[in-house]
Amino acid sequence: MNLSVAAVGEIVWVLGIVAWCIIRYPFERRAKRVPVVSNRRSGSEALGLAAALGGLAIVPGFYVATGIPEAADYIPRLWVILIGAILFWAAMWVFRRTHKQLGRNWSITLEIRQQHELICAGPYSLVRHPMYTSFLLMGLSQAFLLPNWVAGMAGLIGFAVLFFLRVDKEERMMLEAFGPRYRAYMAKTKRIIPYLY
Repeated sequence: MNLSVAAVGEIVWVLGIVAWCIIRYPFERRAKRVPVVSNRRSGSEALGLAAALGGLAIVPGFYVATGIPEAADYIPRLWVILIGAILFWAAMWVFRRTHKQLGRNWSITLEIRQQHELICAGPYSLVRHPMYTSFLLMGLSQAFLLPNWVAGMAGLIGFAVLFFLRVDKEERMMLEAFGPRYRAYMAKTKRIIPYLY
């Protein structure tokens, strides 16, 4: 069997999405058992989540399944696909570590759970929002793995919409819940890129 470079990128992307689902599923099941004390669900949050899902899964999945929009394809290079594979592996590593560190505190939406704790260890010792870091890495990897200007870039666009619609609200919620402790944590820890931003 002689796979094209583009097919290798698509296979790596599909395997990454499968890993994403396998990692997330048990946490979604457990989250339903922990009572919610406060939530900040809103239309803008729903829009951000939809944009992230669309950009990181639906648009690229449609491209992988159909090859549409073919007019936006470009010639892939193996070294670019390899960078994408490394980035996707890094994204899944951060994604899993973040879920494990959050444990019972994890939620897909903006929520404070019963007996919620402020987590500052593990990936949270480097950035305040490592889940967004993993999504940023996923979006970057997608741009390298899928040689199509629409499908490849959709992940970064979806991530950006989610991040900019949601992160400030999330930080306000954490400040309300943890006050000076969260403010001190903010002062010493960057948002999503260690030491930079």
